[in-house]
Amino acid sequence: MSCPQCVEGYVLPGQPTGTIQPEYQGAYFAPRPENGQKDVAVILLTDAFGLPLKNCKLMADKIAAQVGCDVWVPDLFQGPPILPLSAMSAMPDRADQRPTILEWVSFIFGNIFPALPRFIHNRGSVVDARIASLLALLKETKPYEKFGAVGYCFGGTAAIRLASTNLINSVVVCHPGAFSISAVQAMGVPSSWAWPEVDVAVSPQKILDTEAALASKKATNPSLEYESKEYPGTQHGFAARPNLKYPEIVEAYEKALEQTIFWFKKTLLG
Repeated sequence: MSCPQCVEGYVLPGQPTGTIQPEYQGAYFAPRPENGQKDVAVILLTDAFGLPLKNCKLMADKIAAQVGCDVWVPDLFQGPPILPLSAMSAMPDRADQRPTILEWVSFIFGNIFPALPRFIHNRGSVVDARIASLLALLKETKPYEKFGAVGYCFGGTAAIRLASTNLINSVVVCHPGAFSISAVQAMGVPSSWAWPEVDVAVSPQKILDTEAALASKKATNPSLEYESKEYPGTQHGFAARPNLKYPEIVEAYEKALEQTIFWFKKTLLG
């Protein structure tokens, strides 16, 4: 980490209890409890900070313990993540925080432009192939019959695309990056959505259009259940990297994780 002070307040307390599995493409593995479900697994798709930010591992540990199934966190980027951890300090945390134009310009030139080669290297089609490859390997070597996927930010967009395949059975999408309504219309599994009050990546109208598309799909196919929750006072990123200085943001993070756990219990274990 090049700038430890830049991420203070964004790194969750505690140490991961799982392990990195080189034979599974470097994915992090959080095992189920001894009395857990052997035939169910969850894939956690990270934000642009990837595995170096330990939050995703801690969240995987908690999902594994409370859902009662194995959880895998793929190394989506197969190398350095798209954004360095220091970029977190440049992002707003609460809905009432509005960056100035100068702050946005500084963030874009300081973090986005330098990351463009990594964005290209990790474009959607490439990342989707990596996820599909890991799922194929897990299906070949593990007794899993059902998969859930939860994605955050960059991983949220990937989760939307993954939900249009036959590779998973349920999905949770938390403050995704850019996506199309046609991608939502192509989804074929039950879905749960967690939105911030203010999102630089998704407009309020886009959320309304998403909910309309989901309602339309459920009307023609009742098995495609969905839920959509907004967390007041939050900004993009709250469900994956809450600023611990703000109790209301931490509470929203905890509730979004509870939402994820409940959804997988309902759709994968029910």
